[in-house]
Amino acid sequence: QVRVAESGGGLVQPGGSLRLSCGTSHLTLEYYAVGWVRQAPGKEREGVSCISSNNGKKYYADSVKGRFTTSVDSAENTVYLQMNSVKPEDTAVYYCAVGAWCKTVGSSNELVWDEYDYWGQGTQVTVSS
Repeated sequence: QVRVAESGGGLVQPGGSLRLSCGTSHLTLEYYAVGWVRQAPGKEREGVSCISSNNGKKYYADSVKGRFTTSVDSAENTVYLQMNSVKPEDTAVYYCAVGAWCKTVGSSNELVWDEYDYWGQGTQVTVSS
């Protein structure tokens, strides 16, 4: 059974940084698309980023471009989400999700978040002073 696990969430002050990690059992992440999806209280889930194994491309939601970076460490079989210059509106549960490809839709290339095959349980990120 494939298990996906996130770690690294916590409380961070506005303007600070946090790094989330995503690991799995039974999958080699560099061969998959790995996305980060978040859900804030009272809001729908939102695709935050996706890194594609097919072409190495990285995709980001407009709300995090220039602040968040996703990367893969093949040796550790881990995908990271480096979160810099965080804002209170970044407060959410962050999920790592694994699938066949990164998918976007529309002229704004909005990340599709509901077509991943495997999901973690989520890690809470709270941005507050």
